[in-house]
Amino acid sequence: MGINEIIVIVLGLTLFEVISSIDNAVVNADVLSTMSAKARRWFLFYGIIIAVFVVRGLLPLLIVYFTNTNLGLWGALTATFSSDPMIKDAIEASKPILLGGGGLYLVFLFLHWLFTEKKDYAFFIERHVHQKLYFWFYAAASIILLAFVWATIKINPMIALGAVIGSSAFFITSGFKNNAEEKEKELTGGGRMSDIAKILYLELIDTTFSIDGVLGAFAFTLSVPLIIIGNGIGAFVVRYVTVKGINTIKKYRYLKNGAMYSIASLGAIMMAESLSVHVQSFVPPLITFIVVGLFFWLSVKELKMHKTGKDKV
Repeated sequence: MGINEIIVIVLGLTLFEVISSIDNAVVNADVLSTMSAKARRWFLFYGIIIAVFVVRGLLPLLIVYFTNTNLGLWGALTATFSSDPMIKDAIEASKPILLGGGGLYLVFLFLHWLFTEKKDYAFFIERHVHQKLYFWFYAAASIILLAFVWATIKINPMIALGAVIGSSAFFITSGFKNNAEEKEKELTGGGRMSDIAKILYLELIDTTFSIDGVLGAFAFTLSVPLIIIGNGIGAFVVRYVTVKGINTIKKYRYLKNGAMYSIASLGAIMMAESLSVHVQSFVPPLITFIVVGLFFWLSVKELKMHKTGKDKV
């Protein structure tokens, strides 16, 4: 792996972590506004250590380890850079399972957003699906799961198992996120909870949201060190945005849309790769930059139109 390839992958991982954590940053900012200055400082200092080194450091390592238990933790950490043919063979054998499950998780994440979640509509199709076809989400998810399992079970039953695990992980984390939304309304609406409890709550939510970014990271690379670096930098940026620029980020209405279309693209790539379709390493970062850039441009365009309309009034 050359230095240019590593830089592109890390930049792609960083951008993906930032945009996929927009919701997390908004929740953090809303809850932090109800906490004391001391508690906010504690969360922002120690919370970043937990977010980067524990959650985003440990989670990808454990995922690779549990799909390759014979490697051990150190082998899972250094697998991508190892010259040992046994390690390379083990990673290649587990790759379809990991990519199939992670890819299906991301596709479900996109479909859930498209069909059921409240959003700013960038395109007519988003409005139409959300308002007219919202009840089709579970049918669409079931059909995709059934089709993918049917297609993979003949090739490798373990890929089919990975797909089932990925879909189960999605519905479990979705439940946590729904609960987080309700709890956020309670806390910002004057609900009583100690600052310590709020910090623990935010750490739990950060862990739940980080799963999206960690699983998406495997579309860029299976290298745990690169995932830790890219996602870690992204987590630092998200913490900075939480404190300094959350209101600015909220002005760019379609960044969340860009994040979700990027997630859909990465999920599709991962599912294709699990079926032995070769995708060049620069493709996931390139797609991420293009998709996010497009929706950032749409957000800036809409912001300028809104400002022009105000000026005329």
